[in-house]
This record gives sequence, structure tokens and C-alpha cells, in this order.
Amino acid sequence: MFYQHYSFDLWLTLIRSNPDYKIERTRIFHRDFNPSGKSIDEVAKAFRTVDLMCNAVNERTGKNIDAEEMFLMVISLINDNQLNLNSIDTLKLYADMELLVFKHLPTVYESVTIEVLDNLKEKSGATFSLLSNTGFIKGATLKKVLAELKMDKYFDFQLYSDAVGMSKPNLEFFNLMLQNIKQINKEKDITLTGIIHIGDNPKADIEGATAAGIKSLLVNSNNTSISSLLTYYR
Repeated sequence: MFYQHYSFDLWLTLIRSNPDYKIERTRIFHRDFNPSGKSIDEVAKAFRTVDLMCNAVNERTGKNIDAEEMFLMVISLINDNQLNLNSIDTLKLYADMELLVFKHLPTVYESVTIEVLDNLKEKSGATFSLLSNTGFIKGATLKKVLAELKMDKYFDFQLYSDAVGMSKPNLEFFNLMLQNIKQINKEKDITLTGIIHIGDNPKADIEGATAAGIKSLLVNSNNTSISSLLTYYR
């Protein structure tokens, strides 16, 4: 018997970053925000540091550090916290970075991903949603990315941490998802045991889902393919 609702994480579950995006992003910051003359490797390290730090903070607090703040942290790190950040136009900076995302579009995580979504949607008759923490790329941008990848059609709704100010594994974020599930299934009796969340992060995805009282499946980070969903029934 299939689940009544399938919730998916996005990054490293359904899609992955285009390596050319990160390479060019590093080059731009090395060129345009680097008066201290750091090496390109040092700029790349600043991005990794901020990414890991903000992910850890978001998971710990359940809140969300926004993309503009993260970019400013990178610039500050590159310049040993000595640069005046007031002169930086963060709106233009993010707009430029968004253009870069579409120049080097994220890719579907693995070749079987779309096939699994197609089969699951057709056979289960279930509703689907996304529950995603964001970082340097905002949820509004990711919605457009999924449209470009022709993946948006699978999801009845999409929830992103930056849009709601909450990050997984925050129980309130999962509860918001549960409220949305009820709204789109008004004529069905959707129980907690009929909902499963699929993701790659043991803390954000699995611990978060467990706390919310729903089933979960860890994929990709543990060598389990998303294709296992086709035989993973309740």
C-alpha cells in the first residue's frame, strides 16, 4: 500500500548543484569583492565555511539565515572582517547570483529521479510536496529552477525555509507542512502514518520527520537510491 502523501527534501535528494556555478561564483567574488587580494582557493574556502556554519546554525536554532546575509559573511571573511559592508548593494548582488544559477543550472540528482517521481505519482495517487532548507539560493529562485527542469509539475506545494523563517528540523516547519497537506486533501482522511518525508540529511530530514510523528526515508547519503521508494510501502 502506497503512502497518501510524499514529502521531499530538495538539495542532494532530488537535485544537485552544478559545479560550474560554484566555480564561477568564486571567480566573481575573487574579482569583485577582494581588495585584500586573497587567493581564489581562500575565496572558495570562505564559501564552504559560511555554508557549513549557516547550515549548522539553522539546524540548531530552527531559524533561517538569509542568502544576502550569507553573501555578506563571505565577503567579510575574505577581507578579514575589515571591509565596510554598507557600500554593497545586496539586491543587485543577489540578482547577479540568480542569473548565474540559470547560466549553470542545477541538475537532477541521478538519472532515475524523474522516472521514480513519474512512477510514484502515477501508481500511488498520492499528493507530493517539497520541504527544503535554503542557503545561498532562495526558495523563489528554486521554484523557477524546478520549472526549468520540468520538475515543478510533481508538487502540490513547495515550502522553503527562507520564505517562512524556519529551517528543518524545526517541528513548526514540519507542522506547517502538515497543515498544507490537510488543505490540499480536504476530502481525504490523511493520517500521520500515511505521510513520509524523504531526504539525505539524518538530522534535518529524519530527526525532524520523526519528531513530527511521520515516517521517513534516508536516501543518497547512505547509498540508498531514491528508486527504493517504488518498493517502500507502509
